[in-house]
Amino acid sequence: MMTLEQARALDAADPLASFRDLFALPPGVIYLDGNSLGPLPRAAGPALADMVERQWGDRLIRSWNEGWIDAPQRIGGKIARLIGAEADEVIITDSTSVNLFKLLVSALRVDPRRTVIVSEVGNFPTDLHIAEGAVACVPGATLKAVPRDQIGGAIDDKTALVLLTHVHYKTAQRYDMKSFSARAHAAGALVLWDLSHSAGAVAVSLNDCGADLAVGCGYKYLNGGPGAPAYLYVARNLQEKLANPVSGWMGHAAPFAFADRYTPAPGIKRWLAGTPPMLAMAALESGVDLMLSANFDAVCAKSASLFDVFAGIGDTLGLECVSPRDPAQRGSHISFRHPQAYALCQALIAHGVIGDFRDPDILRFGLTPLYLRHEDVMRAGDILATILVGELHRAPEFSKRYAVT
Repeated sequence: MMTLEQARALDAADPLASFRDLFALPPGVIYLDGNSLGPLPRAAGPALADMVERQWGDRLIRSWNEGWIDAPQRIGGKIARLIGAEADEVIITDSTSVNLFKLLVSALRVDPRRTVIVSEVGNFPTDLHIAEGAVACVPGATLKAVPRDQIGGAIDDKTALVLLTHVHYKTAQRYDMKSFSARAHAAGALVLWDLSHSAGAVAVSLNDCGADLAVGCGYKYLNGGPGAPAYLYVARNLQEKLANPVSGWMGHAAPFAFADRYTPAPGIKRWLAGTPPMLAMAALESGVDLMLSANFDAVCAKSASLFDVFAGIGDTLGLECVSPRDPAQRGSHISFRHPQAYALCQALIAHGVIGDFRDPDILRFGLTPLYLRHEDVMRAGDILATILVGELHRAPEFSKRYAVT
């Protein structure tokens, strides 16, 4: 297993080391939950202050003509660079859940002979929940959720859309996007990728992989703040074929003509609905700009290195790692299975190490390379070892202290 001195040597040579100072990290905390909520970029505070004091406070409604109205496309174009898309294929709008609903319903309406959404059992719950709601809105539509290893066989001539999460939220297992997109297309179906645990964490190339549709959130690896606006991708060749079922005025071809009847805007802009939340957009843009300033090859290399360090710690402690060891087959978090996973998570938090728990027995740690050091992982491992060797041996007392409340 790596020593603390070896970890510090890696950190001293880290080309991303300077990025740590660009985040407002609380002292005394090892933050391993950036895959759920990214920490505050230091640039976000001034950006929000300018939005509030100058743009809103001084410029008032004039700010809509001074950058606000174009923000969804401008920031979407920036995120496009992180996910291998063209600038006019991505837009910031609504939440991940709302964007999923819009794209699912739209895909189901393309061909009345294709009525099935195929997805994975154990997908992130909101994906399946939204899919249930979408099929209820389209007569005859159904949701077919099958185990991961049966996805390919479930796609047939009735399939309208295959809905997959690129990086699994529990295990970090990553789909081969190109291969599964090709499987869907071979059957005449579309494919929609949820990139919430991918963008800013692993290399994504939607266009090269033949993706049709995608969604993702802004508050994980993009560090856009709690409840940050989400993004939506529609391949250019599908933009005039698909219609937004949430036909709000910002997606109108001429929103300020105030016509009674709805006419969709051309291109990606038709996927807008309501007025953009400009305060949240300012915070998100700060996080996206920070991510774009990093060398992404270095991000991926460091993610793999951090994983190897933590996996080695887990092996030494006898923990079952449920995340793939091959970096090409996983995202940027590591998960261990343990019967006392919830209590372990709470104990770690009490000791200043913030990870998270996923029911029923998964202890999950985000490995976010822009601010996390190898030394942080080593220190987290030491604390985890202390808990496992010390407190956990007093099992009844330990379980009671850190029980679910």
